[in-house]
Amino acid sequence: MWNSFQTGRYGGMIAETMTLQNRLPVYYSRPLGIEKYPSIVLIPHMPGWDEWCRETARRFTEHGYGVVCPNIYYRAGEGTPSEVAKRSMEAGGQYDSDVMADTKDCLDFLKTQSTSNGKVGVIGMCSGGRHAFLAACTVEGFDAAVDCWGGGVVQAESSLKPQQPVSPHTYTEKLQIPLLGIFGNEDKRPDTAEVDALEAELKKYGKDYEFHRYDGAGHGIWYYDRPMYRQEQAMDSFNKVIAFFDRNLKE
Repeated sequence: MWNSFQTGRYGGMIAETMTLQNRLPVYYSRPLGIEKYPSIVLIPHMPGWDEWCRETARRFTEHGYGVVCPNIYYRAGEGTPSEVAKRSMEAGGQYDSDVMADTKDCLDFLKTQSTSNGKVGVIGMCSGGRHAFLAACTVEGFDAAVDCWGGGVVQAESSLKPQQPVSPHTYTEKLQIPLLGIFGNEDKRPDTAEVDALEAELKKYGKDYEFHRYDGAGHGIWYYDRPMYRQEQAMDSFNKVIAFFDRNLKE
């Protein structure tokens, strides 16, 4: 939990960019001074593989996690995060199959590290939340998943396209790990009806999940670099995410 560390404890981390499978750029942060620790795959949001994602990776590392954040937009070339994300959007977005392959490569990498305790979670925000839910249902090997305001988890058939051929919520029956959802009640994507529809699917199949919905909050409540940031809701939900991962990945 936030500010729960002991002041006399050693603290340190290392964070760097590297390449997996000779193709996938990732940002990898991990703690120092801990013999074995759990890990997280942090799937970036549509604004891109940006500074906020890197800072968030280090924030989880402060709480004892190795974190890999893949540049799922590398197929759109290089440039600033916003330039690359813009090219990706103009091309119709990343293919779900490509992002799941990237996510699996990150999972495999983390599982094989000598410092791994064997458990790996997945989290994403915005479009990354959609990808995190999809990975939780279709990529074998994760131990817990967090969907932060993932838009498009429940998609109408009319919105499907080659890059996103199936609505992720139709895979709910395949979900075999605990799921945490963080949502703002004033969000438009996903709106409350979409969150209700996803929750109905989870209940239908008896899945292990918990949703937290916040009044006075819309999309992107953790994004402290934008007006959508909501301090109270952000800190409460971040603590809930840490507690959820601690229960499922550290115990």
